Amino acid sequence: MPPRTNPLKLNSLQLKTLVMFQELARHPQSASRQDNGEVFLSRLPHPHGDHFHVGGKVALSKDATGLANQAVWTVLERKGLIRGSFPFALSLTPAGLAYDTGIADQILHGSDH
Repeated sequence: MPPRTNPLKLNSLQLKTLVMFQELARHPQSASRQDNGEVFLSRLPHPHGDHFHVGGKVALSKDATGLANQAVWTVLERKGLIRGSFPFALSLTPAGLAYDTGIADQILHGSDH
């Protein structure tokens, strides 16, 4: 039987936020790897008009409201995907790094600037 999509039953906003964190974790400008396998994120993106940059990708601001939502961070932390210090910084856990949201290609787009 294939692995179940979204086994932790994250809602749409939680999934979108996790995608943003995963993309930020791929870039040394916003992330640093820790010895315990986590990735520390200390620089969260700021909107640039109706979009913002997430590493080398662009996302619409409407898809990123979870970045500033304490309830979203709380759920992701409770489910073991992040360890956060809202709204300043967080560590993406190995489980958070590996979680397949299934929506990254829908909200992250190639950057043209």
